[in-house]
Amino acid sequence: MDTNANILEFIRFSGVPAALLLLVGVWFSAELLGRFVNQMGVRFTQWRMVIHQVGTLLRFGLYMVAILGAGALALRLSDQAVLALSGTLAVTAGFAFKDLGASVLAGITILLDRPFQVGDRVTFQGHYGEVKSIGLRSVQLVTLDDNLVTIPNNRFLTDAVSCANAGALDMMVQLDFFIGVDQDVPQARRLVIEAITSSPYVFLEKPWVVQVNQLVHERYFAVRLRAQVYVLDTRFEKTLQTDVTLRVMEAFRDHQIKPPMMLFGGADGPAGADEGEPAG
Repeated sequence: MDTNANILEFIRFSGVPAALLLLVGVWFSAELLGRFVNQMGVRFTQWRMVIHQVGTLLRFGLYMVAILGAGALALRLSDQAVLALSGTLAVTAGFAFKDLGASVLAGITILLDRPFQVGDRVTFQGHYGEVKSIGLRSVQLVTLDDNLVTIPNNRFLTDAVSCANAGALDMMVQLDFFIGVDQDVPQARRLVIEAITSSPYVFLEKPWVVQVNQLVHERYFAVRLRAQVYVLDTRFEKTLQTDVTLRVMEAFRDHQIKPPMMLFGGADGPAGADEGEPAG
């Protein structure tokens, strides 16, 4: 009872409505700012990453102003009051807000250290997608199948995160194509190169390559043609994969480039077989 009474002494009840109004107003302003930033990112595509980063910093600033302003309006902040209230709150609410405080500090660290930013494509604990927002408490990640994943900020301080584009609009995309070991490999590589250079989504100003190697894939011998190219915009990642794959499939079909064959020679394995069927 005494503890509750002491806490109530530091609350300025006349300022509580103004504090609540300030919080609501800042939340509404942050939402409007988020929509404005998204519209500007769509309109000025080449500056999308910078626009989102500035928008994130502004939203952080709004939240901090709201917290400090609401505290100034709703609390009596004399020197004695601050000392007494801080001691009481440290005991009663320290553990309750431990994770929240850690997430807020981690969010500030993310903004300063910039391991990734809004609009980046990242992989975190099996989740891959685009960073939608960096908030006071968590990071929101939109996966490529349109699922929203919310991750507490403090998790990024202890677990590894992989960023595919690091603030750039372009990003490397890797495509694998498999053909039989008895096929015309140089011709197949030329067809893959033609598909890449003719795709409107490939960023040809950055170096790209088509690597060739032989391997055992799914228990059969195959030649893998691995294309490593940059997409113009991270949002076209899947579009590029589809476009280049369709071009390569059509070219392989027109030039009789066949997939790997699973050979059957006996009960124990494929060696020395004369018959086969497509493995894929």
